Amino acid sequence: MTAITVNFNPIFQLTDDQFYQLCRENPDVKFECNAKGEIIIMPPTGGETGNRNIEIAADFVIWNRQTQLGICFDSSTCFKLPNGAKRSPDVAWIQKDRWDVLTPEQKEKFPPIAPDFVLELMSPTDSLQETQAKMQEYIDNQVKLGWLINRKAQQVEIYRQNKSVEILECPAELSGENILPGFVLDLRIVWE
Repeated sequence: MTAITVNFNPIFQLTDDQFYQLCRENPDVKFECNAKGEIIIMPPTGGETGNRNIEIAADFVIWNRQTQLGICFDSSTCFKLPNGAKRSPDVAWIQKDRWDVLTPEQKEKFPPIAPDFVLELMSPTDSLQETQAKMQEYIDNQVKLGWLINRKAQQVEIYRQNKSVEILECPAELSGENILPGFVLDLRIVWE
């Protein structure tokens, strides 16, 4: 099963509140919305990808609890990016001072903020080209660091603002650089 894109724009355009309501009324369906306002219905992950997602997220949560530098988010969190797209990365992180400027209502719904960091772990059904475009969209919308992990090809693509994409072949670990100070992701949990 692959993602399905539906364009309702010729008939009607959903407001942010209507999109939020659509997601709330259909909790078993994962929706995203691109910058053109098209609705994307995301397939569920399989067991292998879901397991690796939670293992990766756990490393972020443990690091963040120790450093208390920001806020971690799972793949259920949808962010409204500056271009209007509403995206749900597999893992996201925002510096605490940036998160704290949002109102309680903004935090409760789909936060209108680009994370500082995003991670996408490709599922077997994901399109590489579409996932790469999503990663570039994140960077174009103020995300500072992004990792695209492609288990099948055993590659990691690193996205940074104002830099070319760096491709690593089966790296043992990834550094959070100056965005996630002191964070190192051990990739053995991904490649196993």
